[in-house]
Formats: sequence, structure tokens, C-alpha cells
Amino acid sequence: MFDYKEFHSEYQALEVTHHTPLTDRMSLHYFELPKLPEGVSADDRLQLWLKLFDAETEEELNQIELLEVPDMQQVIQAYRSITATDEFRTLDRIRSDARRNETSALGNTRREAAREATEIANSKWQSVVAEKDTRIAEKDTRIAEKDTRIAELETQLAKYLSN
Repeated sequence: MFDYKEFHSEYQALEVTHHTPLTDRMSLHYFELPKLPEGVSADDRLQLWLKLFDAETEEELNQIELLEVPDMQQVIQAYRSITATDEFRTLDRIRSDARRNETSALGNTRREAAREATEIANSKWQSVVAEKDTRIAEKDTRIAEKDTRIAELETQLAKYLSN
């Protein structure tokens, strides 16, 4: 997201001309989870919470739990008890189905848009080709008329020269 190596960026609102802070009581903190360091210390509460938010597998949760930080163990236990319920599994399945359906719908929409764009392009080219064919046919007709006129004149010239 940002071109910094640090996972944490803090921003404050500044007055544009004088670059003075709007207030010292407000700032925006951005945490880029992919930039978190691999190892985490039990003493670093911020990194522990961020690692917890970033955890995608049971193994990652176990690694945090092994640090034996009471708050983290309690949160992980609460998470596991919630995710073990039938209601949660049903909601998770519904959410997963909705994401899959949305992805499928987006894919179908993209394919349909591409097909329509191709049809429009083909239609446009077909009309251009038809217009060119009409012009060529008109020119062919004029050439045929001129060929006929030349043949008539050649016949007249041959009669004139034979006399």
C-alpha cells in the first residue's frame, strides 16, 4: 500500500498552506499486515493483536497461543468456541456461497460485456465492409458501362477505318 518498509504508518491532518496540525488529538494509523515481521514477542501487544487479525490458519493461531499471553489465549478460545457452533458454520457457508456467487456473477458479467463488445465491433465492421462492398459494386458498374462504351467506340472506329 505504502512504499515504506515499516508495517505501521501514522498520518495527521495538516493545514495545507502553513503545514500546521489540525489537532494533536487525531491521527490515522495504517497497519499493513503483509509487512508484519515473522516472529512476534509476547511483550509487544500491538504486534500480537495484528498477528491475531492476520492469522488465517489454525497453525498461526497455535503459534500465538504458545506465547502464553492470557488475553490472546482468551480471545483465541472465544474465537474457537464461536466458530464451533452450528450457527457460525451456517453463516460462514452462506457468506462463502455469497462470495462464490458474486465472483461467478462478476465473471459472467465480464464475459457478457466482452461478448457484447465483440458483437458491436463485428457489427460495426460488417457495416463498414458492406459500405465498401457497395462502393466497389458501384465502381464496377461504372467500369462495365465504360467498357461497353469503349467497345461501341472501337466498333465505330473499325467501321470508319474499313470504309
